Amino acid sequence: MDESVPSDSTLDIVIVNWNTREALADCVVSIGAAADGVSISRVVIVDNASSDDSLDLAVNAAQIPLTVERNASNAGFAAACNQGAAGSTADYLLFLNPDTRLERDTLARTLAYLDQPENRDVGICGIRLLDDEGRLTTSAARFPTPRVIVGQATGLSRVLPAVFPPHLLTPADCPDTRDVDQVIGAYFVIRRPLFEQLGGFDERFFVYFEEVDLSLRARLAGYRSVYYAGATAHHTGGLSSAQVKAARLFYSLRGRLLYAWKHYSFPERWFVAAVTFGIEGPARMLAALLKGGSAPAETLLGYRRLFAFVGTPGWSRDRTLQRQP
Repeated sequence: MDESVPSDSTLDIVIVNWNTREALADCVVSIGAAADGVSISRVVIVDNASSDDSLDLAVNAAQIPLTVERNASNAGFAAACNQGAAGSTADYLLFLNPDTRLERDTLARTLAYLDQPENRDVGICGIRLLDDEGRLTTSAARFPTPRVIVGQATGLSRVLPAVFPPHLLTPADCPDTRDVDQVIGAYFVIRRPLFEQLGGFDERFFVYFEEVDLSLRARLAGYRSVYYAGATAHHTGGLSSAQVKAARLFYSLRGRLLYAWKHYSFPERWFVAAVTFGIEGPARMLAALLKGGSAPAETLLGYRRLFAFVGTPGWSRDRTLQRQP
């Protein structure tokens, strides 16, 4: 495969921002540096009611045209992604986290790979991600089956990984380009016609599990997800969610339950729910008490919000949560 051949395909980039400070500006600058030889139709920033100056910093730093959409309130990550992708006519959509920085050849190499005739059934593509110290970090993951979730919730994935495989794949698990269940949402490229065919992200997933759900639906539609080791980007990780730890816990566990009710059998759903509340909840609370500081209050608030959510009539019967065929 000759990755030096420029791609004729077009690309739209969607970035969802919420209080990421100067990271968004760094991301936008890196897109400008990576734009040579790539046909970028639009770079859309959807700002979810940020209270900092991250959006202004990005607009002032940009060396490429930006389309900015400002939401009056936080619409959630999935809804904002769909908002930014609406009306796209590009061949590919790249959903890019604002704490991600591209290298000069990141976009060109990704599109060249996807344009190869033998890769026409690759619906979703991610790449090699590095942390702020330049070390390889998580770039792909397994689908969260009930066994994976139970291992994660109980800690058994650390002591019995052969029985309870971890959700996240380590860099050692992905030494080269390969098919994976899902790629990490920090750099998530999907063919635009496939995105529209699948109806975009399920907006019930406010944040967390939305890319997992979309990846599974793409798999069921006959498309592959590939971790492509031939392109690289840098990803800080957790910049927005670290600001609201109780909300992060709530939305993570909420996404887990929504995913379970959408994709698992009846017994599997309730088993995962029992583990989440009956085993993981007390374990998290004990760990928070030992840690001290604000951890106990944040953990308690996260679980209180989760209890309130599952107590809402009809939360599990929404039409968007019907199991896929």
